[in-house]
Amino acid sequence: MFSDRTNWRLTQNRFTQAVDEARARGVRLLDLTASNPTRVGLVYDSAAILGALGSAQALDYDPQAKGLLSAREAVARYYRALAARGERDVASNVSTIGPNERLAGEKPPGVDAERIVLTASTSEGYSYVFRLLCNEGDELLVPKPSYPLFEFLADLQDVKLVPYPLIYDHGWQMDFHSMERAVTSRTRGVVLVHPNNPTGSYVHEGELEPLNEFCRANRLALIVDEVFLDYRLEFPGPAKSAAPGAPQVRAASFAGNNEVLTFTLSGLSKVSALPQMKVAWIVTSGPADRVAAAMGRLEVIADTYLSMNEPVQWAVPVMLEQRKGIQRQLVTRVEGNLAELDRQLAGQKSCQRLTVEGGWYAVLRVPVTRSDEELAIELVREKSVVVHPGHFYDFESDGYLVLSLIGEAGELAEGCRRMLEHLNS
Repeated sequence: MFSDRTNWRLTQNRFTQAVDEARARGVRLLDLTASNPTRVGLVYDSAAILGALGSAQALDYDPQAKGLLSAREAVARYYRALAARGERDVASNVSTIGPNERLAGEKPPGVDAERIVLTASTSEGYSYVFRLLCNEGDELLVPKPSYPLFEFLADLQDVKLVPYPLIYDHGWQMDFHSMERAVTSRTRGVVLVHPNNPTGSYVHEGELEPLNEFCRANRLALIVDEVFLDYRLEFPGPAKSAAPGAPQVRAASFAGNNEVLTFTLSGLSKVSALPQMKVAWIVTSGPADRVAAAMGRLEVIADTYLSMNEPVQWAVPVMLEQRKGIQRQLVTRVEGNLAELDRQLAGQKSCQRLTVEGGWYAVLRVPVTRSDEELAIELVREKSVVVHPGHFYDFESDGYLVLSLIGEAGELAEGCRRMLEHLNS
């Protein structure tokens, strides 16, 4: 009666069962996996946000397949601000330059509002791009470890995912040899998460040119998820400095990458910490002929669904402005929690934090005395602490725990204390 593409295993895993059982007993859990920014004590400008949703223009129905021009222009301004910030960082010798090398004094590339398509979420953006690029059974290369959402999106679009590993050596790096082995005649694109979730690793200085060359040689598109792009951290390593030999960070958008056909995805969920507003976008860049062909088809896909509601589109300019205050709060929170985690890790020897360059998460390397799932369940039952086992993010082996850094400072500090006490007992 049901399609094979939805034949998922829907029973709860043991870890989720353990968490639900603890909560059902009334246990107060210290949740070190908190990912909802609206529930971690941040201060929003509620008057501005709610006021923006009350525009009288929302009473007029003006369907535009790519989204309202005023909203797309606000997104384009956001990218111009990113480019300008990159120019300032270059002048200060901070490595956050854009995806294409620029000569000193050269104007940074802009993003044309006509190359932007608004979507209700980055998940919907992925579905548009997957449908645009892939026939049934075609393949996309995806990073491993990474966010587990891709598997469900691919199933729904009848696409096959082929993983390529991120390897850890003085920081996370792309494995181009594995990518060369993985590509086939059915491969249509490469998915990047920049910075990756959960590793927090950006595409590095020396990786962009071979990445573009790999895509050109194999006629592949790039699909780049940049939802955490703005959250660059000041000290990636436990010693508050990059490890010797670590690759140079390139914490800038792919929206100006014109070397190959590139689809850059982001949205308000992380940029302005407003996941409930359901606003995201796709920016298309690359060779002009391919961009034109892609945009024509994307517009038809978007026009078929018209998923964006107009009241929130009219509010996009205001909501994007909200990023300035909320990002300051989040970066301060993440860096403070990271410093506290490092302080506690310095007093023990059983586990270590891996390098993180950006985003909201940290990865811990822990002793392999049982499976990650069993360890995470022990922490729930014995210490009332919730952390994610590494296999949730498709780590290749046991020995990894993933925790969020956006939770309130006191809760994270106590949760880490209990977790390390258990790991060192």
